[in-house]
Amino acid sequence: MSDAAADELLELNQQLLESIATGDWDTYQALCDPSITAFEPEGRGHLIQGLEFHRFYFDLGPSEGPRTTTMASPKVRVMGDVAVVTYVRLVQSLSESGSPVTSHYEETRVWQMHEGKWQHVHFHRSPCG
Repeated sequence: MSDAAADELLELNQQLLESIATGDWDTYQALCDPSITAFEPEGRGHLIQGLEFHRFYFDLGPSEGPRTTTMASPKVRVMGDVAVVTYVRLVQSLSESGSPVTSHYEETRVWQMHEGKWQHVHFHRSPCG
């Protein structure tokens, strides 16, 4: 794996996370394959297929207040035209009382090269601890 490919994937993944944090549907949709699949807490153990499930949350608008998203200890593994990015996502925000809080999730995101660009095709997100 080249450092350039890993750097590009980490940059794309950070863009994806920022689009989630800011409610930027256009960026999220551009980075994701329309047939994306996911296992995430909101799916309650069911495989989520396609973008419509996720669009519901974007339509609610971005969260109020400041928010910072960090990928802790990211690892990238490229296998031909497929790549896996793993990390712990740390989200810093403010509680309703104004105190700082940090939530954390274990995430695995799968990207596939399609027509010369990486597309996000699957993810698994679990809360830590």
